[in-house]
Amino acid sequence: MAGDVQVAYQVVGDGDVDLVYHHGYCHLDLQWDVQAESDFNRRLASFSRLILFDRRGTGASERLAKGASPSLDEWTADLLAVLDEVGSDSAAIFAESDAGTMAIRFAATHPDRTSALILANTRARWAWDEDYPMGLTSEEIVKQAEMIEGIWGLDEPQKIIFPGVAHNPADVAALGRLMRAAATPGAARAHYLHAFSNLDVRDDLARVVAPTLVIDTGGATTADSAYIADHIRSAELVRVPSRAVLLFGDDFDDAVSEASSFLTGKRLDQRARRRLVTLMFTDIVASTEHLATLGDRRWRTILDAHDSVVRHALDRFGGTEINTTGDGFLAAFDSPTNAIRCGSQVLSALDSLDLQGRIGLHSGECEVRGEDFAGMAVHTAARVADTAQAGEIIVSRTVADLLLGSDIELVEHAETELKGIPGGWMLYRYLGKPSADGR
Repeated sequence: MAGDVQVAYQVVGDGDVDLVYHHGYCHLDLQWDVQAESDFNRRLASFSRLILFDRRGTGASERLAKGASPSLDEWTADLLAVLDEVGSDSAAIFAESDAGTMAIRFAATHPDRTSALILANTRARWAWDEDYPMGLTSEEIVKQAEMIEGIWGLDEPQKIIFPGVAHNPADVAALGRLMRAAATPGAARAHYLHAFSNLDVRDDLARVVAPTLVIDTGGATTADSAYIADHIRSAELVRVPSRAVLLFGDDFDDAVSEASSFLTGKRLDQRARRRLVTLMFTDIVASTEHLATLGDRRWRTILDAHDSVVRHALDRFGGTEINTTGDGFLAAFDSPTNAIRCGSQVLSALDSLDLQGRIGLHSGECEVRGEDFAGMAVHTAARVADTAQAGEIIVSRTVADLLLGSDIELVEHAETELKGIPGGWMLYRYLGKPSADGR
């Protein structure tokens, strides 16, 4: 309890360092459904006792009256109450976005409870001022708040502001659920309108005595990162490029490794998190038309049968299911030969269900995030699959090169550009005919 306000919190991990991580609007329970955010949290917990909480008015914590906006001092009171509850005498605080202003205020007013401070994607002040020219004008603040309201909880915008999860429909959907549970669109608009207009901790910067790491992601807050680092004594500024508004929404390994090095003196080993695989995307051709013709219930029955035959083929040829896309699968194989043979069996099985499928394959090194795979290889495999027509297995030049000397027959299909992937790509088509045994 922070006074008479209930504040929800969680503790994960048992490391020597107490570490609070907070990025603003969230939901303690639903964040674990977002694979990328779950992986980010667990990476932090691998070297710390990670403390998470929902500040008042958001997530699983006590909600406020409509239009109410907590003050910075109320937010710091929430954090102080959580530290007291979990028995933490002093903790490192890692904060992003507008939670960063809360962290700065807490470090300035509670130096004895703050062992270190890490800031990313944040500002000391959000609004323009004569002596803060990098701030947002009143018109820009209103426009941003309205934009946030318009996209809040919708799937498609999350692919832009969290590009690292764009390839994973389950993550995109989970992010939408999290945001809708954390706040209504109107509440989010009111919060950010208030925060961007009023938050200002410039006077607190000189009072921060804790060792401070400022992570500049190269985005809209770059000038603000430099300002913060310049005004906190002995602050360290590091640059870790990210395309996302929050670190978990893109490749976050470098940022987490910087945090680990700063807090423990040890960088995290990334080598075991990358794996060379052949990726396979499958897709049902004209699935929307089938749905319109058959109706929801009949189409759901057919999709269940589709899922069953694909999983049977994956099991037979040693494929690992990564995730599903509703009417298709992403799977990984150690062998491109097994991937093609699996794909052939899948096409044959779909034919027996009066469905047509298409398949794309690409081999490359992927980042392993829990049970998910990420990185350029995943995007490339998806783009290769986009070029396939009904009944086709299309593979990249990389797969073709790996198959040299095998009995797999390929023919040049096209030299083309793949959307969002640099350079030109030579693609090949598998000449084998789908058969009952997939060979």
